[in-house]
Amino acid sequence: MSASPQNHRSILQSIAHRAMLERGLLPDFSSAALAELERLQRSAVTDSTSAAIHDRRSLLWASMDNDDSRDLDQLTFAEAMPAGRIKIIVAIADVDSFVKDGSALDKHARHNTTSVYTAAEIFPMLPEQISTDITSLNLNQDRLAILVEMAVDERGELEDSKIYRAWVRNHAKLAYNSVAAWLDRKGAMPEEMAGVPGLAENLQLQDQAAHRLKKLRHFNGALSLETIEAKLVFDGDQIYALESDEKNCAKQIIEDFMIAANGVTARFLSASKFPSIRRVVRTPKRWERIVAIAADNHYKLPAGPDSKALDEFLVRQKAADPLRFPDLSLAVIKLLGAGEYVAEPPGGDSQGHFGLAVKDYAHSTAPNRRYPDLLTQRLLKAALAGKPSPYSQDKLTELAAHCSAAEDAANKVERQVEKSAAALLLESRLGEQFDALVTGASAKGTWVRLFSVPVEGKVVQGFEGLDVGERVRVQLIDTNVERGFIDFKKINAAKT
Repeated sequence: MSASPQNHRSILQSIAHRAMLERGLLPDFSSAALAELERLQRSAVTDSTSAAIHDRRSLLWASMDNDDSRDLDQLTFAEAMPAGRIKIIVAIADVDSFVKDGSALDKHARHNTTSVYTAAEIFPMLPEQISTDITSLNLNQDRLAILVEMAVDERGELEDSKIYRAWVRNHAKLAYNSVAAWLDRKGAMPEEMAGVPGLAENLQLQDQAAHRLKKLRHFNGALSLETIEAKLVFDGDQIYALESDEKNCAKQIIEDFMIAANGVTARFLSASKFPSIRRVVRTPKRWERIVAIAADNHYKLPAGPDSKALDEFLVRQKAADPLRFPDLSLAVIKLLGAGEYVAEPPGGDSQGHFGLAVKDYAHSTAPNRRYPDLLTQRLLKAALAGKPSPYSQDKLTELAAHCSAAEDAANKVERQVEKSAAALLLESRLGEQFDALVTGASAKGTWVRLFSVPVEGKVVQGFEGLDVGERVRVQLIDTNVERGFIDFKKINAAKT
């Protein structure tokens, strides 16, 4: 299939809508949900003046997200304390006050369970009027939030924590890339930061706290993984390129704070004798292949899964070959397996998150974008109010399984559109050869990711004997935009 330069976006939008329906997801909101949205007003919050809701609007709150993000789920703040400790506070948008359990809006969110981000169109879990306005922690707006407060010592140990409700106000809408450039002394201070006295110092304190949290996690065995995400760039409605979107220190601040906050929420619910939905990454099923990859790089891993030993190998490899480290990370991630949601009964023994080396972990920090976070928020608010759990253990078990399945479907939609976009980009390059990394090998097929362009495709000829983590040279032999197929044949071993 060949597409004219003017219609790439509309082609991908059509593919995205079809993929949503084929995967059992809803691309559009029902008339009942839209009618409910029309009736929804801020006055719908009935307990906004409750004495249990604190006023924290004067703190130097700021949001950090992608340049084009409009659904702002979190604000962050830090405060220096005696004996070298740092207090971290994460504010999470109070979505439950507007999206009630069992409402038409909730039913749509429960069905899809997540916002689906495709190259041509975003399918939000909640209407944009809610996720980017009513509940979003927007600049210079008073908003209700759930606050997770944590005191961290000089080693990164969590000394104490608490959760409560409060009013907050975002004083600066910051973007990852410009903040990271400033923190790394590679760019000027962002204007948004410079306009708020004291905010620059607060961001530096947040960066210091994040380094402490990260250092302790890795001491405990959290994995040092670094992948390259592909971002589609349009010139009007024509695909211009696929660019690499890499991690930076500003993204790391938010990641470290959210991991810590998610641990606090999980433990809070457990201490409150409440059930919870945990995010779990089980012990790798293909550990033997990870061991083999390490051996190929002259490193011996233990026969049984050991996250701390694996991280030591990853750190060594990053230092030895930083250029190819994202490719190694990708191979390890594929072999670790996907995360899933499980319902944890009060006093249960969580399986934990292998990659983060944490035992207690519940998604709670993105309730505008993920349904498990909204469920966790409802549980937290009930516990704070001294009310019984709004969900039984059986209901949470059912919801956890549904969220895992729907997340998998959403990921497949995103990959489908990403592959269709890549097929559009590569369809004029049939016959070219590329160096690549094997990212998947099973009875369903063998896949590779190209080094020069962040694109993944299937090896349909010469795949016999290939396994995850191997480097190969492949030739592009076919593309199919509608189906998102990018087909290669193996030529010979890639040059190293």
